[in-house]
Amino acid sequence: MHSHERATSCGADTEQGTAHCNRGTAIATPISEPRYNERIRAREVRLIGPDGSQVGVRTTADALVLARELDLDLVEVAPLANPPVCRIMDYGKFRYEEAQKAKESRKKTTHVTVKEVKFRPKIGKGDFDTKVRHMRDFLEDGHKVKVTLQFRGREVAHPELGAKILDAALEQLGSLAKVETQARLEGRNMTMVLSPDKKPAKKLTEKSADDTSTPVADSAPEVEISTEDNE
Repeated sequence: MHSHERATSCGADTEQGTAHCNRGTAIATPISEPRYNERIRAREVRLIGPDGSQVGVRTTADALVLARELDLDLVEVAPLANPPVCRIMDYGKFRYEEAQKAKESRKKTTHVTVKEVKFRPKIGKGDFDTKVRHMRDFLEDGHKVKVTLQFRGREVAHPELGAKILDAALEQLGSLAKVETQARLEGRNMTMVLSPDKKPAKKLTEKSADDTSTPVADSAPEVEISTEDNE
């Protein structure tokens, strides 16, 4: 009866009617939460005891009495069954345990982002090795890496210089990285996207990374390291 009246008021095309509708929605039980105690609408339920035992079909009123005698709640766990299945339990404890499960599930979810590392065709060995270490760290953490070669002036006429740098970086990373997007020239930038070739592994020490370094051009560095997330 009350639900029908609320629905009728919501249909009224007036400011007061809308306000009444909003108030009614605010106090409604969220869809994600089960009905419990007096919010259970069915007249009869299939009852499960607090220990998991099958009590059988009972009127909702009788089931509520049993739950209150045990100082517990009556919770609808299978609303689509006929009759709905309800269980006697501590609803507060149930909600807490469900929240903890959801929290743990979120912790296990890997949030993959795209990190960007920028190179110049004329780059010294020290800067090159530092950048490759950044790339290795990102990949081992499970992130993707966008590698950007920045050309200036007439350098853009020699894309093979950038390709050489990319090949050297890939050689150092070895099996840790796989090419997701092949290198391509976009204006004055050559870009390539790498992704981890396997699940994030334990990071190697800096010494190990240095041992695998490959010499490149000995000219002075002309680039800044960018480790910002790619929007």
